[in-house]
Amino acid sequence: MITGFRVARGGAQQLLGVTPDLTAFGKIIGGGLPVGAFGGRADVMDNLAPLGPVYQAGTLSGNPLATAAGLAALSLLDDDAYALIESRADCLAGSLANAFAAAGITVCVPRFATLVGLFFGDVAPTDYISACTTDEALYASFFHELLDRGVAIAPGAYEVMFPGLAHDDEVLTAISDAAYAAAAAVASR
Repeated sequence: MITGFRVARGGAQQLLGVTPDLTAFGKIIGGGLPVGAFGGRADVMDNLAPLGPVYQAGTLSGNPLATAAGLAALSLLDDDAYALIESRADCLAGSLANAFAAAGITVCVPRFATLVGLFFGDVAPTDYISACTTDEALYASFFHELLDRGVAIAPGAYEVMFPGLAHDDEVLTAISDAAYAAAAAVASR
């Protein structure tokens, strides 16, 4: 599950109104550095030492560098920042959809908050069976065409893209231009 602080300061649970028994955050809580954190209801967390019998520790627990990086990242992520990132995600999703429409290739470009997917087929996968309908070979071709144009996306057909504050209008335009050219190249094969 990749949501964490990427979608809201309270993660997807905040956006969806869910109160989990336990919640976990990966490296996003350390500004991208190797660290993780978990939390939960008091009755669950009270089982951890020193209050309870469960010992929890880790090599990277409380790492000061990761903690400082996480605090620095969180200091940038206010409501305005999330709104800006969401608008950039919307721009990216629209550019990708338009590039493939212009090339005559059927894709689905779902977006949830700041996360953007790209699936070659009529529908975005929601389970294993629908995932099997995605054309992984077309994704791989697009990945390499895009990479040849200086834009790197996730190499796996089932991963998402993470636009962020660093993706300004100039960067989004460059990605869009590369996507149009890459989609046209894939269509010409």
